[in-house]
Amino acid sequence: MKQVHGPDSASEAVIQLQKVVKTFKNAAGEFHVLKGIDLTLLRGEFVAIVGKSGSGKSTLLNMITGIDHPTGGQVVINGVNIYEMNESQRALWRGKNLGIVFQFFQLLPMLTLLENVMLPMDYVGMYDFDERPKRAMELLKMVGLEKQANKLPAAVSTGQQQSAAIARSLANDPPVIAADEPTGNLDSRSAEAIIDLFGHLVHSGKTIAMVTHDPSLTEQTSRTIIISDGELVDETVAHCLPLLGHSQMGEATRHLERFTYQPGSTIIQQDQHVDYFFMIVSGVVEVNLCNQLGKNVTITRLGLGDFFGEVELLRGGKSIACVLAASDGPVELVALHRDEFHKLLSESPLTEETIGRIVQARMEENRRADQRRPGKGAKRP
Repeated sequence: MKQVHGPDSASEAVIQLQKVVKTFKNAAGEFHVLKGIDLTLLRGEFVAIVGKSGSGKSTLLNMITGIDHPTGGQVVINGVNIYEMNESQRALWRGKNLGIVFQFFQLLPMLTLLENVMLPMDYVGMYDFDERPKRAMELLKMVGLEKQANKLPAAVSTGQQQSAAIARSLANDPPVIAADEPTGNLDSRSAEAIIDLFGHLVHSGKTIAMVTHDPSLTEQTSRTIIISDGELVDETVAHCLPLLGHSQMGEATRHLERFTYQPGSTIIQQDQHVDYFFMIVSGVVEVNLCNQLGKNVTITRLGLGDFFGEVELLRGGKSIACVLAASDGPVELVALHRDEFHKLLSESPLTEETIGRIVQARMEENRRADQRRPGKGAKRP
């Protein structure tokens, strides 16, 4: 399947969660499911929300759909704070602005597929009465079910039922689709068809937030949100250190420090002691070798999702190169102090092995660059 690419950075924010908290209370006390979630989804993004069972991913989706109510914080969709409405107002708003796809389809068994797709239009009074059957048929045709339109859900396959549920979610042309484990009960072929369909919807301008337990599906989305113990994992950490467990990613996120460098400024001096493992959030950095005459040889340029500083932290000693913010624009970084970095590696042998190989490759790259450096024979001060 072709990967779905997300929108550019200038795209409009469609979903904004600000400091969202969800707490449940029972006889045993309080249980914090969401712990101050900040999240923005842009128009045209296809976002996977992943996490272990009990991590809070379905609760997070319920905050977006308005099915559940946050204990604290705000949920703003298309500029509307949905929890400033009462339940009736929110239900009507949801019918017009959100399409929801459930794992178990939730089709009414006594209605045909066509009637199930028409139901949301009837509920909120969208489209003329005589136009609704035609629109419902067009949506069923879009998902390949026009020949099954007059059948009851029990008379079609599970994949076809989920396709009908997606057609129903599009009944009122909502800008946002929220899907909770939409492929969880499907075989691999049916699941692939559903994800391909989501890809077409994204290309048409829809924003899709999909909770999934299947890591293979995240390869087809434009962005992956990882939630661990009610908190979001920093996306740069997840990208740079994908072999960490979710709890380890969450721990790293809690210890991040953030830095911003203006174009042309120095991040690491050559021969300088290095205390951080740096990961690039935005912008471009240049890794250069310098000599006493100020002549530079650029070893490489690093961008979004790349990292540096690992060579010095693993092999000891001072920096083997100079790292600068490129002239293209500011550079935003997140970083782990050496103590936290070494702790993570000790807890994740696969990550340690992978970064060790990268260190060897970069040392060799540095050696080749050093051989072609201007003034190499000059004695360093």
